[in-house]
Amino acid sequence: MQSGTLTTIIIIAALVIDFALRIVAIIVIPRNRRPTSATAWLLAIYFIPYFGWLFFLLIGSFKLPKIRRLRQQQINEIILESTDGIELVRRDRPWPGWLQSVVTLNRNLGAMPLVGGNTASLIGEYQGSLDAMTAAVNAASRYVHVEFYILSWDQTTGPFFDALENAVKRGVIVRVLLDHIASRRTRDYARTIKRLTSMGATWHLMLPVQPLKGKYQRPDLRNHRKLLVVDGHIGFMGSQNVIDRSYNKRKNIKRGLKWKELVTRLQGPIVSGLNAIFITDWYLETGELLGRERDIAAPVRSDDELDCQLVPSGPGFSGENNLKLFLALLYYATERIIITSPYFVPDEAMLAALTTAVQRGVQVELFVSEIGDQGLVYHAQRSYYEQLLRAGVVIWMYKAPYILHAKHFTIDDEVAVIGSSNMDMRSFQLNAEISLMVHGASFVSAMREVEQGYREASKQLTLDEWLGQSLGSTVLDNLARLTSALQ
Repeated sequence: MQSGTLTTIIIIAALVIDFALRIVAIIVIPRNRRPTSATAWLLAIYFIPYFGWLFFLLIGSFKLPKIRRLRQQQINEIILESTDGIELVRRDRPWPGWLQSVVTLNRNLGAMPLVGGNTASLIGEYQGSLDAMTAAVNAASRYVHVEFYILSWDQTTGPFFDALENAVKRGVIVRVLLDHIASRRTRDYARTIKRLTSMGATWHLMLPVQPLKGKYQRPDLRNHRKLLVVDGHIGFMGSQNVIDRSYNKRKNIKRGLKWKELVTRLQGPIVSGLNAIFITDWYLETGELLGRERDIAAPVRSDDELDCQLVPSGPGFSGENNLKLFLALLYYATERIIITSPYFVPDEAMLAALTTAVQRGVQVELFVSEIGDQGLVYHAQRSYYEQLLRAGVVIWMYKAPYILHAKHFTIDDEVAVIGSSNMDMRSFQLNAEISLMVHGASFVSAMREVEQGYREASKQLTLDEWLGQSLGSTVLDNLARLTSALQ
């Protein structure tokens, strides 16, 4: 065969394959996917067909392996059965008329009930939260359950690891879960694993990407939860990882970046719910269902007791639990919505909820960082500022060199939500997250003090100032916004 004929055949074959791939993409990609996400994937495949398809095959599916989904369903049924009738909620205090419907929504989505008789305090100091968790571990007598997206042994977290080791020496059961990829990316990962092993803690990696060991799923599906449970009576959760506040990254240290977090310390029956989340993740990773540690903490009866409900979310659930909770609360707000989110990349539904809230006469404020630590997300977030400002949303920019990493919001003077979930499509679809909804005036009042502290450390972004952004920044923002839809 002549070389010219062979070349022609190759070209025709390549064109036919390219055309077939485009047709298959139209059939396969939009199925059960958001229109924006489907459009972004189709654009990628149409502009770079072969690489686009390889990229889609690598990270195009946000479903967990079948065994994990089955285990999630099993544990949800166990939680529903074991928590039936433990609500313990007092009805002698006024509830907003809409709250019961949100409680029902959360119960149906994440299986966790609303429980009363709780106390909660907020810790906004980075070292203060580490100290509080260390003190709780030092007082442990039965078990300690540790679960963090990033767990790293360094100079700052050394006392916490010492407390874990001392607990093991006292005969306390110490179980540890840490996200594989996120923790592995830290400087001290190998040392941390060696430290956990040498102290005698039982530890496992969450969502490990270890294909040679038969452990694999989409590599950017991550367990983003941060929680600590001590003896089933004291719990901690929020936005903070266990690592130095610079994350021990050279570029962060060079820029002088420091993370600003918010953690809540819990007591009461809600700690049993927090422990149930740990038991769920332990079962998902090990196949071992913990039984003895499923006790229910006694309620704390006082005038300041809080009604609390946990909402787990992630690819193990059929719906976007955190997004549905957030949207329900946004639409029920009548006076004010105050949001703090380090990575704010809303989908169409959330953007509509916020702009509609302003049109309904609701005061809407958004706290974000003045600078970013993740370039792509930072620019995608900025692409929404003009639309939000024109709608009347007040945007506060927390001043450098701090990264405002706290994740929480308040609705009127009734309800607050705090947890690990950002308000972006990654947290809504790809990450395992945990959110705590709290009904109680004292907690919302404490959150108001936190928000006021943010205002004093922030500058307000105006529309005129934003419209003065350079063309280069605008182009980067818009490109990042397009890529953010590749979920």
